[in-house]
Parts: sequence; structure tokens; C-alpha cells
Amino acid sequence: MKLLLVLALCAIASAEVYLKEKFDDGDAWKSRWIQSKHKNDYGEWKVTAGKFYGDADEDKGIQTSQDARFYAIARRFDKTMPSNEGKTLVVQFSAKHEQNIDCGGGYAKVMAEDADLADFHGDTPYYIMFGPDICGYDKKKVHVIFNYKGKNLLTKKDIRCKDDEFTHLYTLIVKPDNTYEVLIDNEKAQSGSLEEDWDFLPPKTIKDPSAKKPEDWDDKEYIDDPDDKKPTDWEQPEHIPDPDAKKPEDWDDEMDGEWEPPQITNPKYKGEWKPRQIKNPNYKGEWIHPEIPNPEYTPDEALCRFKNVGAIGFDLWQVKSGTIFDNLLVTDDPDYAKEFGEETWGKTKEAEKQAKEKIDEESKKKLEEEDKKRKDEEDAKKPEKDEDDEDEDDKKKKDEL
Repeated sequence: MKLLLVLALCAIASAEVYLKEKFDDGDAWKSRWIQSKHKNDYGEWKVTAGKFYGDADEDKGIQTSQDARFYAIARRFDKTMPSNEGKTLVVQFSAKHEQNIDCGGGYAKVMAEDADLADFHGDTPYYIMFGPDICGYDKKKVHVIFNYKGKNLLTKKDIRCKDDEFTHLYTLIVKPDNTYEVLIDNEKAQSGSLEEDWDFLPPKTIKDPSAKKPEDWDDKEYIDDPDDKKPTDWEQPEHIPDPDAKKPEDWDDEMDGEWEPPQITNPKYKGEWKPRQIKNPNYKGEWIHPEIPNPEYTPDEALCRFKNVGAIGFDLWQVKSGTIFDNLLVTDDPDYAKEFGEETWGKTKEAEKQAKEKIDEESKKKLEEEDKKRKDEEDAKKPEKDEDDEDEDDKKKKDEL
């Protein structure tokens, strides 16, 4: 057991860390991050732990601060990753939508070391786009987009993101054997094969263009019963004149035209007649088009092989601002990433929930007090009857008696 622990610690110690950003050194983050100048009206970022948090210092991150704005900010890695050939690539960060986001992005873009960060914008080339994206009730997903030969490829699987107001940890692991994992809060949310879950390559097989379904192939499982005949009394009109209707006594044919009784549904109407269905004795099953190897398919062992991986940025649109990004990490070691996640997000997540519950309770109490105060003020404004009014009322009652 001790040997395994030592080996695990050695493995973590040997992890290559290309980027680690915790926003825990005051304003020094501004020297590392570059605000894009592609537009002159980008939203402003500020460093904060938010309205509620587990630790006032540990939970500080950069937060979007203006509603209905585009945001574009990026930085270089601490150390460039020359290539991920033969290595695992791990991208991880936390996102906290404390504004209860209705529509906006929460994803990061991983780029080449030489990306023009001063002009960083939506069309800036990137290697990977990863993270949550929410808009309305139906779009709540984790984007995992890879760039392959100039094309940005979206995953074919649906990965649902978290949509509450708490901090959540998002991790993407791209392995050298062309497999991947997506973790949310250090728990597996999705995994699989890059080739199967993205359209990197043409399909391995295609339908044989020379194969045709035989003309005598009968793929109808059920057919009309040839012995079933439509009853002779089946044909009936759908509507008939109401037999109980009577011509109004004041009806004038010359003035009102010829009187016709109103139509009612015919109780004898049976609808369209269809023969009953029977098993087709000639049924051969569904014809399956034969497939052949696709001549355009060529295997590629380097679907997600990137060179000089060295920059990361947030290029976002947010209707309602308030998302906090923190604890960015790029490494080649999933175990190290998991440990880093537990030491940051994992360390304060429970305290964060308790802080939120306390705020909610205080807010509820404040609303109840305001409602009571308003009711008391309304009651105080109601007119009160004085004794003279009451005596006058008594006198009127006596006079009535």
C-alpha cells in the first residue's frame, strides 16, 4: 500500500504543468492577461469571490461585470507545450454562474502559443473550445470542439452542464490513444472515442452504389386481406339533415329563401373503410443495403495532435453578467488535475453552499419583515370610527326598530 502511494506521489510530482492560474496575487493577473482590442466595447472583468463563497481569498476569480456584452481576454501559458504527441492533454477550470445565468457562454479556448491575443475574437483560430454554454431552458450543454485541418468539429454527444449558481469544475482529458473524458466536479460526465464522437474522418464504410434491392423483394410485413370485403351498407354520408328540426313559423320563403334543416352528424356514418391487415406470406424482412469500405477513408492516429499549445482565453457573449472563472490548469497528468481540483474547488465547495443558504435565509427574513412593515403601515392608514360615530350608528338602529 505504501509503495503504491509513493508511486502515485512520484507520478504527480513528475506532472508537466503548462498553465496554473488562481488569480490569488492581487492585481498581478492584469500583467498576464491581455484584453482584446478587436472591439472597443468589450465588457469589463473584475477579480472577486462573488456575493457568496467558501473562502474570500481562495475563491477569487475573474468575473464578467456588465450585462449584454461581448468579452474577450486571453493569456499565454506559463510554459508552452511543444506537442501533445504521446502525451495526455488536460484542460481544467472552474465556472460559477452566480447570476443565475439565462443566456451566455462559459467556455475557454485553447490556442497556439503565437496566437494574436491583442486581436483575440470569435474567428481567432483555436485548437480546443471547452466549457459550459447556456441559453434558455433547452440549451444547457458542455461544448467540446476540436479544430481538425481547419474545421471546428462539434461533439455528436449531448453533455449537460450545471445550471445552478454554485462553482463547478470542468475537466477535459484528451489521451494519445484518441480517446477522451469529460469530467464535471471530478466525476465522469462523458467519455469515448474521438473518431466515433466527432466527424474527424469520413465513415469507414459506405453503401455499395452497385447494390440494388431486388425487384421481387417484399418488405411489407402486413398486407390487406384480399378476402375482406366492404359491407354493402358501409357507405353513409357523414352529415344528414336534423330530422327533429322544424321550419320556423315566421319563415318567409320569398324573403328568407328556401328553408333547409340544419345538418347533424350521421349516427350511421362509419368513416373510411379499410380492409383488415394480415401477415404477408411473402415478407422477406427489411432489405439492408450492403456496405463496402469507403475509398475516401484513411485512418489517422493523430486526430488531436497539436503543436506549440501555449495560450488560453475567454471569448464570450453574456446577456446577464456575473460568471466567475477560476483555477485554470493545463497539464499532461489527469491525476494531478484531479488533486488540484480537490485542493481548490473541492476544498471550499461545502462552505460555499452554506454561505449561499445563509444569504437566502437572510433575504427571506428581510422580505418577510418588509411585508409585515408594509401591512402594518396599510392598517395604520385605515380610518377608525370614533365614539361619536358609534353613538350615531346606535341611534339609527334604534330609530329603525
